Amino acid sequence: MLEVEGLASRYGRVPALKGIDFTVSRGELVALVGANGAGKTTLLRALSGVQPVSAGRICFEGTDITSASPERRVRLGIVQVPEGRQVFGPLSVEDNLRLGAYVRRGTGTAADLERVYAMYPALAERRRQPAGTLSGGQQQMLALGRALMAQPRLLLLDEPSMGLAPRLVEEIFAHIVALKRADASIFLVDQNARAALRIADRGYVLETGRIALSGSGAELIGNEEVKAAYLGF
Repeated sequence: MLEVEGLASRYGRVPALKGIDFTVSRGELVALVGANGAGKTTLLRALSGVQPVSAGRICFEGTDITSASPERRVRLGIVQVPEGRQVFGPLSVEDNLRLGAYVRRGTGTAADLERVYAMYPALAERRRQPAGTLSGGQQQMLALGRALMAQPRLLLLDEPSMGLAPRLVEEIFAHIVALKRADASIFLVDQNARAALRIADRGYVLETGRIALSGSGAELIGNEEVKAAYLGF
């Protein structure tokens, strides 16, 4: 589904990504783990089209999208849940969800709203409530629901567990597993390496803008380097 070859990006003269190669297959959950500053969010922004690339190629379902606009990528089905949720605080929960479907010109949004509410009953109960008054976990559910309203073919998740209590982290990852079981294709970035790799089909370790390791989720959890650097033992 997604093929990335030799991807590079920089902030001014400072290189952030240095020749990244990876793939995501249809129906697969691929995790990317790494330390702060490794380039994880930069990579997701490059995939979404909001971070310029200086070299390399991004191919989505056989189409080269390296130079495509962010809007074009959303229309093709690449949808990102950003780090920090980024909900529109003054707007209601329902208005936030409807904004997720803005590229669809209103087709089928009512049915999709009901599907999102069925997945996240807490949002249904608070549909008229300003999004900024939700808890962190509820805001993360809202950010996921907003992305689903765009009918994504590939879902990019940036740090979905950030700032959440352990119980809520478990709940959010359970929702991600449910999406995968529904045949969603997911590229997951999270500093909670153990939780991310546990649910991943495959994983990559990013270090200072380069892919340092790759393998199945189970292989990386069992890798001594990964254990020492990211799993705390």
